[in-house]
Amino acid sequence: MGLIGDDDYDYLYKVVLIGDSGVGKSNLLSRFSTNKFSLDFKSTIGVDYATRRIQLGGQIIKGQIWDSAGQERYRAMTSPYYRGALGALIVYDITRKVTFENVERWLRELRDHTDQTIVVMLAGNKADLAHLRAVPTDEAKAFAEREHMFFMETSALKAINVEKAFTQLLSRIYQGKSPKALGVATDPEVVPKGQMINIGSKDNQVSTGKKVACCST
Repeated sequence: MGLIGDDDYDYLYKVVLIGDSGVGKSNLLSRFSTNKFSLDFKSTIGVDYATRRIQLGGQIIKGQIWDSAGQERYRAMTSPYYRGALGALIVYDITRKVTFENVERWLRELRDHTDQTIVVMLAGNKADLAHLRAVPTDEAKAFAEREHMFFMETSALKAINVEKAFTQLLSRIYQGKSPKALGVATDPEVVPKGQMINIGSKDNQVSTGKKVACCST
């Protein structure tokens, strides 16, 4: 199979990554989009994004994954950042309880700016540091169920469940099954184009967006 162009896909889904600074959002994005991890911590300035295609049900799904700064001073970009999002990954650090406690605030902000059918997954990152765990898995899972979110623990460093988390999130969007409105049909944004590829294959194309100071309106 030849190289697949950047515009070859059937569906385009915008997914936003949210959570406190330092929880590993950028490394989750990097691991999923390029299978890379950086040990050098650098706070995201403004907004960054990357895209990746996967195959679901014989269709090419292009996930456009947006990574936001977790710092309060960037909250002014909230509305443009969330606009058009069909999925969200709320990330916390299993070794820092405060990042889990702040999930409720992130979830409230998300729901204030998106449609009620948005597909949301709660991700407890840094699962490789289980010996330093401050957030019990059962507690996080119960919270996710109570708030109608999917749940998974991940490790960007060890590549644990990263592929699974993003793929499941995109799959749920494709199926129109949010945990809050399971079984309710949705009409996601579509861009009719397409050529088939296999997830994880050499033909799986990734493109990375440039960092921007804020989102365009």
